[in-house]
Amino acid sequence: MNDRRLRWTLAGFFVLLAASWWWPPHPAEQAMHHSLTVIGLVALLFVHRWRALPYPSIVLILIFLSLHSVAARWMYSYVPYDQWTEVLLGVRLSEVAGWERNHFDRLVHLAYGICFGPVIVRAVRSRWAPLIAVEAVLSTSALYELFEWGIALTLAPGDAEAYNGQQGDMWDAHKDMALATVGALVGVLVTWWWRRRAGLAPVWSDGAKRSPAM
Repeated sequence: MNDRRLRWTLAGFFVLLAASWWWPPHPAEQAMHHSLTVIGLVALLFVHRWRALPYPSIVLILIFLSLHSVAARWMYSYVPYDQWTEVLLGVRLSEVAGWERNHFDRLVHLAYGICFGPVIVRAVRSRWAPLIAVEAVLSTSALYELFEWGIALTLAPGDAEAYNGQQGDMWDAHKDMALATVGALVGVLVTWWWRRRAGLAPVWSDGAKRSPAM
């Protein structure tokens, strides 16, 4: 990773990560959530060494990890976005939207699809890359929900709720998977539209434009 802008981008992410640990209100739960952050960063380093990722892909991954880091500080269920919007805009977002629960977890699941859909579709050299990207997001989302189910079975009810953040919604896992899938569809379509508009090769090719006969 010798790209100067990449080093600055990584530095910005680590500053945010460090700031999220300033007087954490829930340090134990935050550490549990950040076990996934560590896994994600190690996987990013491994993949990048094996096959260098383009800068936009790394930025998308770090955007997702940044949202996850913010959410982890407040155990997802207590991210104070209402206080933020009240200070910035003079209104509480939940009151305007009529929400009865904290929806920051929904944003992170949607962002997972939006961010990783384009990353996967650019990495896979196949005409089926768009489908593979959406299916990869859906399957990994399902695996994560199974992991949360395991958490619910093994931890005390209070600890499990603190980590999973269902907030009493029995359809929480289904909604999270659906949002991630919708996000992947949006990310893949935007990637396809942007490359088409820029006159670039299709994402499933190796860089050469396909002939009209294909």
